[in-house]
Amino acid sequence: MSKPILVIKFGSSSITHANGEVDEQTLAKIAAQVATLHAQYSIVLVSSGAVAAGKSALRNYKGTLSERKAAAAIGNPILIAKYSHYFHQYGISIAQSLCERHHFSQRESFLQLKETYQELWQSGVIPIANENDVVSNVELKFSDNDELATLIATGFGAEKLLISTSVGGLLDAQGQIIRHVERIDADILHVVNSDTSSTGLGGMISKLTFTRLANRMGIKVVIFGLDQGQGIVDALHEEIGTVFEAEEASLSARQKWLASGSLIAGKVVLDKGATNAIQNRKSLLSVGVIEYLGEFDKGEVIEILDASRNPIAVARARYSKVELQQANQGMEVAHADDIVLY
Repeated sequence: MSKPILVIKFGSSSITHANGEVDEQTLAKIAAQVATLHAQYSIVLVSSGAVAAGKSALRNYKGTLSERKAAAAIGNPILIAKYSHYFHQYGISIAQSLCERHHFSQRESFLQLKETYQELWQSGVIPIANENDVVSNVELKFSDNDELATLIATGFGAEKLLISTSVGGLLDAQGQIIRHVERIDADILHVVNSDTSSTGLGGMISKLTFTRLANRMGIKVVIFGLDQGQGIVDALHEEIGTVFEAEEASLSARQKWLASGSLIAGKVVLDKGATNAIQNRKSLLSVGVIEYLGEFDKGEVIEILDASRNPIAVARARYSKVELQQANQGMEVAHADDIVLY
């Protein structure tokens, strides 16, 4: 793609009222601001709000899994129709993209999704992504749309990820926005209030978890508030919110997908020698494995732990757990090209 990719995520609390109704003034503001960036960027909007928009139609809604699925089925067309109305005023067509976890965990499905988005961008269409809550299996759900936005940003190689929040950024102990974060560490996590919003699943902890992943994949993230200045435009120019700096990342597109989009099937615990070897970009041999955790087959993604059980990498297994346990100690568990260090 000739244009850089920009991913913008809106949570339920950003675009709906407390009663779940879509905040049309906010959608109008989003459309107006995104329209000013449309010519310069290939844009993906990741928008929550379907469950919130649809739950009022259900009698005695209590928020059970089946009720959330039903609310999403009702709310999805409501939400996308509203977005379409406001973007139409700027001559921009939008497309709905309901995503499931396997679209990212399976490489072929991910590449098909990427090709679909590229086709939309070539026609000037903006995809609006959301989790397919109607059919998503609870075992394989995204933790929230912060994760979905991060997977799209990292998998597609976005230039920047903007995450809208009702509090306008990361707040310090005095309730003031921290304008710049070089690296998310224990000190940064310590200042976070772990409360979630009343309508969404994620809070600031979730945002920081996936912001750290995006930063590691070389993507700058801005957490901002839509009601600050020019909202999206000012956030893109880093004039509002909290800016989280990207780290140096020389990973291939396939390695970025492996590190961010894959479901982990099992884990292996390494001795000190094997830990040093993979940290020096060597392949992982079974002789260095202390313990196998969980079950995994050939080709599935495994997480690699050091002797203290700290996660240090992910990798694609060359053999199944059963094959590795039954064979000799010199088997290659994962090739160096299929290992991505954290």
